[in-house]
Amino acid sequence: MEAENLIEHAEGRALIADAGYDADRIVEFIRELGMKPVIAMNPTRKNGRRRKNRALYRLRASVERFFHDIKRFRAVASRYEKTARNFLAVVHIACIYVWVK
Repeated sequence: MEAENLIEHAEGRALIADAGYDADRIVEFIRELGMKPVIAMNPTRKNGRRRKNRALYRLRASVERFFHDIKRFRAVASRYEKTARNFLAVVHIACIYVWVK
């Protein structure tokens, strides 16, 4: 149920997700929103197998690399800052550093 609450705020023509979102109810909910589900198949799935758009799924890898890069900053990964404002400032600085690099 939490996945649907998160997905209902998504915008775009496709929703790219990992195998953790590979459930028939989630895929159907994504289609009801008018988006194309681009979700990796859960390796344990036996029925209802479907293909994914590999070109779109490659975009997910660039997002994963970005989060890996900013989590290399200890202040971001450990959330040293107590207030949301200060933490957001640290995230902005990390993002700027990754972008410039």
